[in-house]
Amino acid sequence: MSRAPVIGIACAMVPAAWGPWEQPAAVVAADYVTQVQQAGGVAVVLPPDAGDPDRVLDVVDGIMLTGGSDLGAALYGADAHPDAEVADPGRDAWEMAIARRAVERDIPFLGICRGIQVLNVALGGTLTQHLPESHGTDDHRRTRGTFAGNEHVVRLDAGSLAARAAGEGIHRVPSHHHQAVDRVGTGLVVSGRSPDDDVPEALEAPGRRFVLGVQWHPEADPASGVIAAFVAAARGESPRSPADPGA
Repeated sequence: MSRAPVIGIACAMVPAAWGPWEQPAAVVAADYVTQVQQAGGVAVVLPPDAGDPDRVLDVVDGIMLTGGSDLGAALYGADAHPDAEVADPGRDAWEMAIARRAVERDIPFLGICRGIQVLNVALGGTLTQHLPESHGTDDHRRTRGTFAGNEHVVRLDAGSLAARAAGEGIHRVPSHHHQAVDRVGTGLVVSGRSPDDDVPEALEAPGRRFVLGVQWHPEADPASGVIAAFVAAARGESPRSPADPGA
């Protein structure tokens, strides 16, 4: 029996409280961990690390970057928008470094929400910082702090990695973001968009085993096949197109 793939899941260091303790903790939403485990992977939580990313990449089979606060705008040569969240420079630097190196080494990579944005900026792309201003839409985050009511439609390009992972066609997905991909990074292509406002929803790197970024939150959708497809790629399997679940 083959070894279960080890999936490194990046997380944030944030203030937390448990029992009598209040102190910084390495925190990631349990849904990410649960979906990796259900797909047969071993989930390892990775806090920000100022060291060489190869130390981590040498011992994992895949890297997942999760949702979180806005990237620092200076990373792509911009001033922060008034509605931008406070950046976490340590997390930004670590995730940029590990994303770039994972792509270079052709290690399976999945970026979710903030993670697609990290991938794009790490490879030289830029972001649009506030969709209500740039695109005139709040469909991607109508209500803060919940996925309920923030669902919208995405259309994936036929035959793309995104479509093979999620299923061909149009999907209704959970969403929670106000920033998005603008100029696309080197070596990446847009493979999915929101048809209502043309916001990029999926990025991938043709020629790599599995490099995928999605702007929505598959971990919040028990029916999604995205994380399972990523874990399968980390196991050495080729992504296959599941049955199209429709819109």
